Parts: sequence; structure tokens; C-alpha cells
Amino acid sequence: MCVGLSARVVGIKDGMALVDASGAKREVSAELLDELEPGDYVMVHAGVAIAKINGDDESETEDIIGLL
Repeated sequence: MCVGLSARVVGIKDGMALVDASGAKREVSAELLDELEPGDYVMVHAGVAIAKINGDDESETEDIIGLL
């Protein structure tokens, strides 16, 4: 089983993205995703942003993170 973590992109530089997951910030590879911008939400697995989360998912993610 794989576990992914949703996180908000804070910044991008040289193929790496600084992400914030409920206050924990870390750098992850952003090489797999095109057109990633600060403020976007991504799914992170094993230090790699593997998918961009769409607008509907962003609202749900914010609601869930707000409950934690």
C-alpha cells in the first residue's frame, strides 16, 4: 500500500518545490509535473510531487486539513 500526502506549494526552484503540509515544510521533486505554481496543491509520495490536485480537491483538502 502507498501513502500520499497532500501539500500546498510554497515555492519552486530548479525542479524542486517547497511544500507545506499542515505546517511542515519540505522540499520535494517537482520534475513530474508541468505548470506548477505557488498556491497549487499536490499529492506527495516518497519525496516526489506525483499529481496536481484540482480545484474541487483543493477545497476538500483545506476542509480536511482544518480538522486536524
